Amino acid sequence: MKFALIAAVALIALAQGSFAQDATDLEKLSQYFEEMKTKITADLTEMINNQDLANQAQTFIADKKTQLEPLATQIQEHLKTYASTVEEQIKPLAANVQTQVQPMIDNFQTQVEAIFKRLMDQTQAIGN
Repeated sequence: MKFALIAAVALIALAQGSFAQDATDLEKLSQYFEEMKTKITADLTEMINNQDLANQAQTFIADKKTQLEPLATQIQEHLKTYASTVEEQIKPLAANVQTQVQPMIDNFQTQVEAIFKRLMDQTQAIGN
């Protein structure tokens, strides 16, 4: 009986200590949320007061666009020049490949036509 009474008192003491710890944690958490609320409110107030930021950003973008347009034009001209150079080099190669491949294509076409003709002849012979 004494043991049970001592155990019950110890259990109550532990529970009370646990509740005290929870209360401290809850206070810390409440303080953290209050600080976050204050910080967010201050940040939002600053952003609302600083509406000029959007205008500054638009001006910045317009200025950079104006600066980059000549560069983009230059790059486009270089790419056109490079593309025409590559095209001049590839055209003779393509013509050469076409010249070499065309007899093989013609030969293949002739063989396919012969096979097709033979099949037609055999089909007609079976049908008669």
